[in-house]
Amino acid sequence: MKKVKAFLELIKFEHSVFALPFAYLGLFIAEGGWPRLRIFFWVTVAMVAIRTSGMCLNRLIDQPMDEKNPRTQGRIELIGFLKRPRIWLITVTSIFLFLFSCSQLNSLCLVLSPVPIVLIWVYPYLKKITWCSHFILGIILGVAPYAGWLASRPEWSWIPGLLTLSVASWVSGFDMIYALQDLEFDRANQLKSFPVKFGIERTIVMVRVLHGLTVVSLGLFGLLLGMGVWYWLGWVLVVALITREHGLIGRFGLAKIDEAFFNMNAWVSVVIFVAVILELTWR
Repeated sequence: MKKVKAFLELIKFEHSVFALPFAYLGLFIAEGGWPRLRIFFWVTVAMVAIRTSGMCLNRLIDQPMDEKNPRTQGRIELIGFLKRPRIWLITVTSIFLFLFSCSQLNSLCLVLSPVPIVLIWVYPYLKKITWCSHFILGIILGVAPYAGWLASRPEWSWIPGLLTLSVASWVSGFDMIYALQDLEFDRANQLKSFPVKFGIERTIVMVRVLHGLTVVSLGLFGLLLGMGVWYWLGWVLVVALITREHGLIGRFGLAKIDEAFFNMNAWVSVVIFVAVILELTWR
């Protein structure tokens, strides 16, 4: 039981609330309401599997740098407790489980399945190469709503595309905020990030632009589908949450980063998901 708890802590299982509701959102929209149980099950398995493998890879590949960073010493202790071979086994198993889940959905999902696998494998190395790594992370989580849509309808559409744009810009932005914690460490160890390249003030401006794009994309999504009062109430609440996130960073800096990063952003995905479910149910 201790190993299970340690593993969930290592992969930050609670952060699943960032992407999973958006994957469900794409699925629910495609299905026009509550989805078929079989598809819902395999989408859930696929999302959990790809996220688990991605977090494991991130921890394993980042270990040399995490050992030097005082903020991430807890990760090293967890890896030591769980042992690297066991984590690698879970990583590979999760990737195969993801592939199998995609095969249970439809042929297009299976054909596209290597894309997120390549992205999660490449992402940890990008921090040493380019300041654009935040945008790649945004894309990794941003494909979740489109994946949910394709699980039900293997066809292209602007509807999940707007959700993908909103999630990608939202995640890229809050990852830049998160990166502010390691600004001095990254500079000292020649790691790349948007804050290292452009400084704190320009980073904050970029985050505001990205989160503005998130709000606009969600608004266009609501207009395109002719959403009613429930959705727009959720949209207003999301705007308030994002505004509060920026307010906390502006007033308190990194002192309130846990609340700004996790609490506010966790609620964003949940609120918009619930708003859409209420809208579909009301209809």
